[in-house]
Amino acid sequence: MSKARCCPYCQSSFLPSVYRPLQGVCGQPECQCRRRSDYHRKKVTTDPEYRQIVRDSQKQWWDEHPDYQKRRRQQNPKLVESNRQRQRQRDQKRRVERLVRNNLALDLKQSASEVWLLGPKVRDLDRNNLASAQVLILPSLGRPSADVGPS
Repeated sequence: MSKARCCPYCQSSFLPSVYRPLQGVCGQPECQCRRRSDYHRKKVTTDPEYRQIVRDSQKQWWDEHPDYQKRRRQQNPKLVESNRQRQRQRDQKRRVERLVRNNLALDLKQSASEVWLLGPKVRDLDRNNLASAQVLILPSLGRPSADVGPS
């Protein structure tokens, strides 16, 4: 009699099949789908012959269905709009990442004045030395001016 095992995907307990004593994943369709996807992904990365067979199969399918993308976009305008929205987000993220990696400007920390960067994406700019920002210059209120002559 087989011992109960824990499914690595859904964490539920299951009894392996009598016909598959080494079964490592439960029989739920979602878990089996994930198991097959993981196997395929691993096989593509480790087996060059399998990878080439997959590429050839994909190329053949695309050669047989050249207008697939055009028809899909025409039939699903919401899909097109959501793709545009996601692309805008990816572009914005890429611009912010470029700013974060930029360190060609003067180090603002060495300046005698303080510069405060305000906005929703400021936490992404913590290592940035060059950023476009609106700077407000406020007169000092705390210190009285001393009448000191030129030195």
